[in-house]
Order: sequence, then structure tokens, then C-alpha cells
Amino acid sequence: MQFFLDDLEKTIGYTFTDRQLLLQALTHKSFSNEQAEFVFHNERLEFLGDAVLELVISDWIYCHYPDIPEGGLTRIRAEVVSEKGLSALSRQLQIGSGLRLGKGEQRSGGSEKSSLLADALEALLGAIYRDGGFVAVSQVIEMVFSAVIEKSALLRYGSDYKTCLQERLQALYGTLPEYLLAQVSGPDHGRIFSMEVYFSGKLLGKGSGSSKKNAEQKAAAVALDHPLLREIVKKDD
Repeated sequence: MQFFLDDLEKTIGYTFTDRQLLLQALTHKSFSNEQAEFVFHNERLEFLGDAVLELVISDWIYCHYPDIPEGGLTRIRAEVVSEKGLSALSRQLQIGSGLRLGKGEQRSGGSEKSSLLADALEALLGAIYRDGGFVAVSQVIEMVFSAVIEKSALLRYGSDYKTCLQERLQALYGTLPEYLLAQVSGPDHGRIFSMEVYFSGKLLGKGSGSSKKNAEQKAAAVALDHPLLREIVKKDD
């Protein structure tokens, strides 16, 4: 177990001051229930880790994807912190091989159960928060989650929102979106352009920027969050 803990710390780039917190994060309730003396299990740490994870992920995607509207950010976060997403990362970190499980849970393959792996990862993050504070856990979360966040954002929105919108509408309907200049405001040295994007006469999104191109990108990002496009995303997935 000692070697596993050492390797896990190296993998996540964080060394615990209190190793008992790390052990607690890896301890399932079934293991605790079988011990003669009380042993802390990971459910409370999981509760804490879940809250910390949502905050850090929310802040990260808010800062890194300024053009994606609120609904899109919500869906990216939900995908990343879902049981499927968390268990996949937990497997990459090989957390299952270090889980302390009761005998019955071991026999039923608990170390490979997605729910237990997801819970253990959240508990691990909760343990890091308790041991090292918010900055420490934020650094670990950014390192572990940044790649999957980027993958989710690119899958749903693409790096070029206009191209992504065009490809999705054309693939489904064979029709291109139309961009119209709605307003120009501000002084000559600081013009603000407001663009609207339409599909078959229906307004899908609005966006403003320092150039028409920038405003169109923002309008396309909003359009990708339109209910019509949500259905397209589901079909693409």
C-alpha cells in the first residue's frame, strides 16, 4: 500500500502532510464496517470534494471559454463531473487498485465499479483540500481535468464557433446560417459591433465585439447553445 500511495502522490503532483487523509479517501464504507475498531471511510470527504470540484471546474471553464454562454458551460461541467467522466479519470489514476474495500465488495468487483471510482476521486480531492487548502486542490484539479474539459468543449462547440455552427446546420438541414449586422455603437476609436445569426429566418443568437468577425463568433457560440442545436448535439453524440 505504501508504494501505491507514493505513486499516486507523484501522479497527482501533491504530497500529503497527513497521510491518514489520503487513506481515508481510499477507504470504502464496506471496509470500515468490517473493522474491529472504528475506521473513517470516505463519504464525508466525497461530499467535500464534490463541492470543491464543482467550484474549481466552474471557475476554470468560465475563465478559459469566455464566448461560451451559461448553458453551454453548465453542460460541459456536467459532462466532466459525471460518474462516467470521473470514473474514467479515476481509472487513469489507477485509484481502483488502492481502494480499501470490504470482502463482499471486493468479491463483487468493487475496485472496477464506476460509482465507487468516481466517489473515491471526489474523496481524494476533498482530502487534498483538507490537507493543503484551496490553491493546492485547484492545481491538482486543473492538471487532472484540463484535457477532458478541452475535449468536451471542442466536441460540443469547436475552437471555431462559426465553422462548428455551419457544419452542424449544413449536415442536418443542408442550409447555412445567416449573419446580420444589428447595431454599431461607441466612438470611432472603440466601435462595438452587434451581430445576429439566423437559421431559416429564426434568430439563434446575438453577439457583440470590437469587430464584425469577433461579434459573429460570439453570436455563433450563443447559437450553439440554442435548443435547436442541443438536439443536433445529441444526434452527433
